[in-house]
Amino acid sequence: MKRRTFIALLGGAAAAWPLAARAQQTTKLPIIGVLGAFTPSVWAPWVTAFAQRLRELGWIEGRTVGFEYRWAEGRADRAAEIAAEFVRLKVDVILTSGTTNIIAAKQATSVVPIVFVLAGDPVGAGFVASLARPGGNVTGQSIQGPDIAGKRLELLREVVAGLRRLAIMANVGFPEVELEMRELQAMARMLGLEIEPLETRRVEDIALAFEALKGRANALYVCGDPLLGSNRVRINIMALAARLPTMCNFREFVEAGGLMSYGPNFPDQFRRAADYVDKILRGAKPGDIPVEQPTKFDLAINLITAKALGLEIPPTLLARADEVIE
Repeated sequence: MKRRTFIALLGGAAAAWPLAARAQQTTKLPIIGVLGAFTPSVWAPWVTAFAQRLRELGWIEGRTVGFEYRWAEGRADRAAEIAAEFVRLKVDVILTSGTTNIIAAKQATSVVPIVFVLAGDPVGAGFVASLARPGGNVTGQSIQGPDIAGKRLELLREVVAGLRRLAIMANVGFPEVELEMRELQAMARMLGLEIEPLETRRVEDIALAFEALKGRANALYVCGDPLLGSNRVRINIMALAARLPTMCNFREFVEAGGLMSYGPNFPDQFRRAADYVDKILRGAKPGDIPVEQPTKFDLAINLITAKALGLEIPPTLLARADEVIE
């Protein structure tokens, strides 16, 4: 009797194992939809920082969470398509950056939580009601900071002696540019600098902008956005050929041959965004999570480019740099 009872119990357990396994396999993992504003190569270190922080918080890709990656590559129409696709896929959170992509996500859904990174003016753009109480389904990380564009100009003047004429390359179709341009123009007036605007909307405009410049500037300030960021190698090659020292807002430009960059530490911003996603996946409402501003800023300098341009970087400036490429 005992033997028959044992066999029956064993048979029942064996029959239950596949059912349990199938139930585990069919349990839906929460899905994070990553709407990348740039190309994968630009976003790689940022997404890596994001995923690493999620792992620290217990969210492991393929085991406790899933990812869907899509790349808008600076195109507003592509961003809208991706956002609509994420809604169809019923992702649990959308991670994105930049005004154009946040608008696309926000227009696609008022229900799916949206966590943004690198937003220029989230209140002014209407993404959130306030930084402290965002409301709605959107929250994240702003890149607003005290006079960042002005600080970039001051750093550039430390390197380029007698800077008088500054070319500013900007994608005029990118909403954040307007905010940055206002600050640049105000600071340029204070410093007595002449500004030569180089407006771009398409990749083809980059070469045309350099041709139109024809030696009318001592340095080039690049307003970072998905279009110009995705073409940073092209821009740096042309700037070097034109003997123009460059300043941008993120260090990937410097790693691609630019002279200098100063701005929020983007990997740190993405790490902090992972904390937002963690809270949302555990039940918090995005509208209750305050928008944060950057706390860490990086200065990067490329000494190889400086040498090619015949520039001497002051030792005091090198000592302040967070990253020096030699």
